[in-house]
Amino acid sequence: MHFLKDLVIVLGAAVIVVTLLQRAGIPSIAGFILTGAIVGPNALGLVSETSKVEVLAEVGIVLLLFGVGLELSLSRLRQLWKAILLGGGLQVGLTIVSTAALAAWFGLSTGPAIFLGCIVAVSSTAVVLRGLSARGELEAPHGRLALGILVFQDLCVIPMMLAVPYLAGEGGSAQDIVLTVGTVLLIVAGVLLAASHLVPRLLAIVARARERELFILAVFLVCFGTAWALSLAGISLALGAFLAGLVVAGSEFRRQAMSDLIPPREALASLFFVSVGMLLNVSDILQQAISTIGLLCLILIGKFSIILGTALILRLPLRVGILSATTLCQIGEFSFILLKAAQGTDLLGNPLSHNLLMAIVLSMLLTPMAIAFGPHLAGSAARVPWLNRLLDAEPPGVDAQEPHSEHVIVAGFGWTGRRVCSALQREDVAYIAVDRNPDKVHEAHDAGVRAVLGDVSQREVLEEVGCRRARLVVVDIKVTSAAESVVRAIRATAPDVPIIALIQYEMDRDFLQRAGASDVVTVEATASSVIVDTCIDALDEGRNQK
Repeated sequence: MHFLKDLVIVLGAAVIVVTLLQRAGIPSIAGFILTGAIVGPNALGLVSETSKVEVLAEVGIVLLLFGVGLELSLSRLRQLWKAILLGGGLQVGLTIVSTAALAAWFGLSTGPAIFLGCIVAVSSTAVVLRGLSARGELEAPHGRLALGILVFQDLCVIPMMLAVPYLAGEGGSAQDIVLTVGTVLLIVAGVLLAASHLVPRLLAIVARARERELFILAVFLVCFGTAWALSLAGISLALGAFLAGLVVAGSEFRRQAMSDLIPPREALASLFFVSVGMLLNVSDILQQAISTIGLLCLILIGKFSIILGTALILRLPLRVGILSATTLCQIGEFSFILLKAAQGTDLLGNPLSHNLLMAIVLSMLLTPMAIAFGPHLAGSAARVPWLNRLLDAEPPGVDAQEPHSEHVIVAGFGWTGRRVCSALQREDVAYIAVDRNPDKVHEAHDAGVRAVLGDVSQREVLEEVGCRRARLVVVDIKVTSAAESVVRAIRATAPDVPIIALIQYEMDRDFLQRAGASDVVTVEATASSVIVDTCIDALDEGRNQK
């Protein structure tokens, strides 16, 4: 009953705080972290024993990363190999080397300096993916780069943990580390190989029973069973769950598993962010404000610079680099795991560990706001010609052969965008489709559709495709916040061009109209209208048969 009381307090406070902050435009993740800080033992003390909340939070992070694995699949990872190997390798390597060098300059010995670099190199998979998914940006160029870097970071956590005793000087030669890593990799390969053969058969047998509850239990069994099996090899539960998600993603049951997983995942993952907030001690932050905030600024500025440099080395546009850097410049939840692994080894002294813990939590708190602010910063930087020339960044380009006057611009090559392009092509109307997902652009080219790669929320792209001289712009972007920013950019570039916007829900119509859309079509209203007409037709047909 005591635990139930704590849970009610946490959930009640979260509902109130997140609702109030949402009205102020602050993302929900930041609200959950603030909720934990308010009700936790270091503030109001409404929840004094955080251990039980942390258990549920651990379950939540396991489900969250299992869901991430479901969304990715091994084939998706193969498409992201460049972002994973090159982007992730550059970011992690440069961050560890830079942090270790700076820490050594401040007086840390080699082992602790390298370990500090490992902690700083890891970003928050949970916070970043939640934020990018909410904004519909996982398929955007900066979303793909961020995702690739996050995957590489998470995979690096295993050798980082195995290296802790060696860095602490407590025995273990380089040969022992290599042997341990090899053993772990063999165990991981064995578990995944067994799971890839057993899981599809298990889910197929369960699916034949046609009992949804049984299928949900089977999905949970795969998630926690694989995570537990891999944890026996020293791999974190969260990373084991991520690999389990990759296994299920390769089967035909991926979509059903995702739909069944979403409700419990969202609820329990929210408890993880609340548990992170409970680590915040406002009085300690105030007492050591200079050192904590100084460390936080060094981390954010340093990681931002390294990730931006990584994007530019990969010849990505300046805008993509800035958006990726603002998304990944924090430290993540796996850093807590690394800190726990180092307890009792004297790798980091108590003052540094405490300040680092506060800096990690504050950086995670700032991340949702950084993701929301990123497009404004990127848009401002992209409009500075000398900055692009100085950084040798590739500006977004558009084929000069495409129409640039009296044409229709289709912003977003989704299902509706495809239908619109086909209709325009049949009517011999000049058009151009614009999408920021390279795969969709290639798909359009294969289908004979005139399409270019670009972010239509960026003024330069709109200028390049002749937005001022267009007859009409059709916005096929289902995520309301993303569609709203695109409509505002189009209206700022071309005040008089008609804009037709397609969004998911009727309740979001006013947002798009206030942003400047001439007409708003909602999937919800259109679907309900079709269902009503179909019902009336079916009833009329029944009457006629009588």
